[in-house]
Amino acid sequence: MQEKAEKSLIPISTRITENVVLKSIRDGLSILSPLIMIISLFILIANFPIPGWHSFWSNLLGNQVIASISTSFNNIFNFMGLLVCIVISYCYGKNRGLKDFVSSLVGLISFLILTPPVFHSTSSILYFGNSGIFMGILIGIVSVELYRFSLNKKWKIKLHDSIPPAVPNSITELLPFGFVILVLIMVKILLTLLGIPSFNDLISLLIFNPLKGLGNSLVSIVIYNFVASFLWVFGINGPTVTNSIWSPILFSLSQDNLSAFQAGIKLPHIYTQQFVDIFTTYGGGGSTLSLLLIMIIVCKSKSLKNVGKMAMIPGIFGINEPVIFGIPIIFNLRIAIPFVIVPIVNTIISGLAFYYRWIPYTTGVMLPWTTPPIISGWLSTGSWMASLLQMFEIVLGMLIYFPFVRSLDNEICKTEETN
Repeated sequence: MQEKAEKSLIPISTRITENVVLKSIRDGLSILSPLIMIISLFILIANFPIPGWHSFWSNLLGNQVIASISTSFNNIFNFMGLLVCIVISYCYGKNRGLKDFVSSLVGLISFLILTPPVFHSTSSILYFGNSGIFMGILIGIVSVELYRFSLNKKWKIKLHDSIPPAVPNSITELLPFGFVILVLIMVKILLTLLGIPSFNDLISLLIFNPLKGLGNSLVSIVIYNFVASFLWVFGINGPTVTNSIWSPILFSLSQDNLSAFQAGIKLPHIYTQQFVDIFTTYGGGGSTLSLLLIMIIVCKSKSLKNVGKMAMIPGIFGINEPVIFGIPIIFNLRIAIPFVIVPIVNTIISGLAFYYRWIPYTTGVMLPWTTPPIISGWLSTGSWMASLLQMFEIVLGMLIYFPFVRSLDNEICKTEETN
């Protein structure tokens, strides 16, 4: 079975994780993550879920100072689509062996050519902000690929021999830029002739809105967690594979919620990156915090109990490699069953809890991934009900893991006694 898995699953996962487009998108969003996390923490501090918190700071600093700080954050989110385009084109150019700075410049220019600056009544720029995230990804990839295509053609302009060599060389380097701009201008003219308002509207209608709709569903997140856990069982880092596909969608959904939270309006989405990270797996993939608690409380075998004690502290902070490789879970079908089932059960229960509004939606605030459960539930929603949900799911996970761990523990105890 192990050989069959290595022959089939590993090559597929490798192709996905090493695909230059998906890799560039994942790398680009990773570059932005620290920036968004820092901003999110400031937004969380400004809107801390304690009664009277906002009034305290308004009285201390004055409404004008608070409004000035809020405007600074808005300025960043109003250009999130543009920032995404810059970092994606940077990473794609780098992964394609091009000059990364030039690639990011190509992406920036292309985004500005194709994206019309339409202003909302709130002074935010439509298409440059969260609504332009998917466009930023597409333009970042396509524009650099056009640049790469023209660069590989090595088109040259022949000038008189008396002209210094530096002049034709500089003109030759400009040709790929000119080719990209020419193609984009032609696309824009064609859209105008067809009566289509903008390239953004066309792509959003045909591609990104359907993708976003599919990703923003309970079924989508169940599939995400199933694939991530299933691949771990075969020694493949599942989240690395699933994030290559889901990250752009979840990133966009999270940004929508964060912008709404900052504006003080209704949060639009249940299924965000925070939903996946905070309410479906506790202690890492497979929701192994529940497993560790069972190992410490119930297990009698020295080996499992020692692994549980050793892995508990890292597990509380979401690091579960010690338990995955310590039991091990890889190719251990007895533990693999609850390892796959528990995150799916958590996803369904959490999805229903949010759907029926028993718990407020996640605010889009990006917490450090090491934030422990209970605390993370409260901070991500502003409600202690979310913390209670986490506690319930951890205990439920323990009940699901219990018979499987007990069976493994009895077997190991017999082995330890004979030795």
